[in-house]
Amino acid sequence: MTLGCHILCDRIAFMENKNALLENISQLHTTPMGVDRIRRNLNLGEDVADVVGWCRERVCDERAEITRNGKNWYCRIDGAIITVNAYCYTIITAHKA
Repeated sequence: MTLGCHILCDRIAFMENKNALLENISQLHTTPMGVDRIRRNLNLGEDVADVVGWCRERVCDERAEITRNGKNWYCRIDGAIITVNAYCYTIITAHKA
């Protein structure tokens, strides 16, 4: 396989991962403890009333790099990594990259 083919294959895998998560973005949720953990880890102030909405906006951003490793999706954007369970769309955690 040539280098160009590897790059193309990587790009296709990236788009498939991103599309699979985006197709189910309305299911994105977390627990009350998850809200507290995300808010604390990313230093989100009380001015961010909807933590899930904040994460949803980042996941939907065209700059987001979304990968899947095992049972989780990882969304890297703006110096943060958001971890989402790939089966139930629960935001497990988010932290600074």
